[in-house]
Amino acid sequence: MSEGAVAFPESRIPNPESRSVRILGIDPGSQRTGVGIIDVDGTGKLTHVFHGALAVAGEATFPLRLKRIFDELCDIIAAHQPAECGIERVFMARNPDSALKLGQARGAAICAVVSQGITVHEYAATEVKQSVVGSGRGDKAQVQHMIGILLGLKGPLQADAADALAIAVTHAHTRASLARVGIPRTAWRRRR
Repeated sequence: MSEGAVAFPESRIPNPESRSVRILGIDPGSQRTGVGIIDVDGTGKLTHVFHGALAVAGEATFPLRLKRIFDELCDIIAAHQPAECGIERVFMARNPDSALKLGQARGAAICAVVSQGITVHEYAATEVKQSVVGSGRGDKAQVQHMIGILLGLKGPLQADAADALAIAVTHAHTRASLARVGIPRTAWRRRR
């Protein structure tokens, strides 16, 4: 080691994986479900793969909305082959009917992911904002702006798609942080 160089403990040195990991982020909703997919390599570099919003409000009945969420997520998973998934945890809504519908839409999304053999990790909205914006009280415009910067996207992002990408980025940051401190992958899979 050269003079003046600083030695770091072995646990502080990043251990890059030889391949990238594809992460699916889902922002569930009964009107629109946001979907975002990123790749993250062993150095933490994030690459945009796909984003969109499943607009299901036009379906004739609510059960058909849930089926459409399930079917379209299965198609997206088949097309892009993500290895891991992050989804927003349900928050307490003022309207019980809205909260119930959101929970059902979230359930349809989770079932679609799990049916494809992918582990689901849950994140609260404040965790996502903290990870992406640096404050758990950030607003949607800040999240959209930072996602554009982090993933090199040009132009405006639809809010649900930006939130889904933010959830995927949060999962990438979380998995990297846990790996750096030596927590085995099997220990943090318990999130869902």
